[in-house]
Amino acid sequence: MKTFLLTIALIVSLNAPAPGATTLDAKSVNTAQWGDAKTKTRTLTPSIVKLQVLLDRANFSPGEIDGMPGENVDKAVEAYAASQNLQGLGDELWQKLTSGFDGDVIVEYTISESDNKGPFADKIPAKMEEMKDLPTLAYTSPKERLAERFHMSPELLEALNSGKKFDKPGETISVANVSQEGLPPKVRRIEIDKTKQTLRAFNERNEVIAFFPVTAGSREKPAPDGVLTVTSISKDPTYRYNPEYNFKGVKAREAFTIKPGPNNPVGLIWIGLNREGYGIHGTPEPFKISKSESHGCIRLTNWDALKLGAAVKKGIKVEFFGDEGKKSRHRAGRRLS
Repeated sequence: MKTFLLTIALIVSLNAPAPGATTLDAKSVNTAQWGDAKTKTRTLTPSIVKLQVLLDRANFSPGEIDGMPGENVDKAVEAYAASQNLQGLGDELWQKLTSGFDGDVIVEYTISESDNKGPFADKIPAKMEEMKDLPTLAYTSPKERLAERFHMSPELLEALNSGKKFDKPGETISVANVSQEGLPPKVRRIEIDKTKQTLRAFNERNEVIAFFPVTAGSREKPAPDGVLTVTSISKDPTYRYNPEYNFKGVKAREAFTIKPGPNNPVGLIWIGLNREGYGIHGTPEPFKISKSESHGCIRLTNWDALKLGAAVKKGIKVEFFGDEGKKSRHRAGRRLS
């Protein structure tokens, strides 16, 4: 079955310095409007930034807010349109997203002392075996911490704050106005589509209350099939590697443990399932969600995983369907991570 993904058509009319040039700043994003032109170019676009922030606020996550068209924003738009019974994408969807929010999507934030409080890791090793000796899998810089706090790519954070210092308390920067509120209470069940690489959370009325792009399994180590159950929810988890997992690229023959932290292999939260070694969790690499492969688990951005984890309880059913081997999108730089 082919995954039907939509290319978002968005432009914004700006007083650009030259034909074809686009200014990216808080004003250009906050005043962006829906347009009719289509773009497939992976370039920072004010209207895409605005769309991603609005989707994030509506709990239909585009994954990392990077300001560029792509697979994850397409999937979020498709899911949101279906939830609102919209027939097509365009002004009606844009009006629906904006009607419930009259604030700015890019706002000012003053960097605090706590934003710069370490410890920070000098470097995160690529190999799991080399992570086990680190005292913490911390952020590598205040910029990385701030980007994750506001669900943004570091590149977008930099683009919106040319010349600003992210390690300077008192500095005022522009950030995405993402919601700090959690999901509506009482998530009753979860569906994971391995073909589309998506997760939907439903309430007691069988309504979709949250949507997230995910990385689910690989051909080497598929995600589960059928219906499993949530058995545990652990924030700031340690990661224990069992040699029986036999992960590709891991040569250790003895079990080892990796300390907690946002750059831990399972990120900031572990939602355990009733099958040994399988769970729903965060990631140290949010830009790879739906673009890489996993060792069978379900990976979300740290912020999406935390939002989901706060709304589920033990006993929630998690239904898996589809086939990760039939993913229709090509993945540049695919690797297990």
